Amino acid sequence: MKLTLWQTAAYLGLDETTVRGWTKSRDLPAHVTGDTLYFNASELWAWAVDKGVSLSDGAPDAAEIPPLSALLTEDGVVYDVEGETKHEVLAKLIGRLPVADKERDLLLEFVEAREALTSTAIGGGIAIPHVRKWSLMLHPPRPFLGLCLLRRPIDFGAIDGKPVHALFLVVSPNVAMHLHVLARLGLVLRDSVLREMLAARASAALILERVKAVERRDPIESHTG
Repeated sequence: MKLTLWQTAAYLGLDETTVRGWTKSRDLPAHVTGDTLYFNASELWAWAVDKGVSLSDGAPDAAEIPPLSALLTEDGVVYDVEGETKHEVLAKLIGRLPVADKERDLLLEFVEAREALTSTAIGGGIAIPHVRKWSLMLHPPRPFLGLCLLRRPIDFGAIDGKPVHALFLVVSPNVAMHLHVLARLGLVLRDSVLREMLAARASAALILERVKAVERRDPIESHTG
C-alpha cells in the first residue's frame, strides 16, 4: 500500500520536512512518481523495526491497540504443528484457528499470497506471516496475534538461511493497526531471552510472562540481542 508524505509523517510522529531528511540521513525508503514522494507501508514497517523507531499512535485511522501480551493469549499459542513445507505449516496453523471454514480458506489464500511476494522470515528461526487484506472482506474488530511453535523447523526462505521454528500470525483490521502491531512485535522479538524461550518451546505462560516483561521496559532498551 502507498502512503503519502503526510501519512508517513503521522505514522512516525514527525513533521514532513524531517521525514524528507530521513530519506537521506537515515535511509528511510521512499519512492518518487513525477513530483510526488510516496512510501510503501511494508517497507516503512521493516525500516522502523530495523532502526528501532516506534510508530506514532497518532497515525491516520489508528485506534487504541492493546499490548501484545493482551493480543497473544495462552489459547493463541499452538504447539507441535507439523509440516515439511511452508504451505503445509501455514495450512495446519490456520486450520487450528477458531474461524469459519470459508474464512479459514480465505485467510490461507491471503497469507500465502503475501508469502509469494517475499518471505516473512525475519531471521533467527522466526517468521511473521501477516495479512492486511483480510480486513477488506471480514472487518475484524481488533488485531489477532497467534504463535505457532513447529514440531520440526522448516525452510522458510529466511535471509540468514536458518530454518524457522516459530511463527507469529498477525491479522489486522486496518493499515494503521497492522503497522503498529508489526512494529511492536519486531521490537519485542529483539529480546534474546524471548528468542531463546521460543527456540526451547517454553510454556505459553512463560512466553507471555516474558512478553509482558519486555513490554514494560522501554522498547529500545529491551533489545538485548
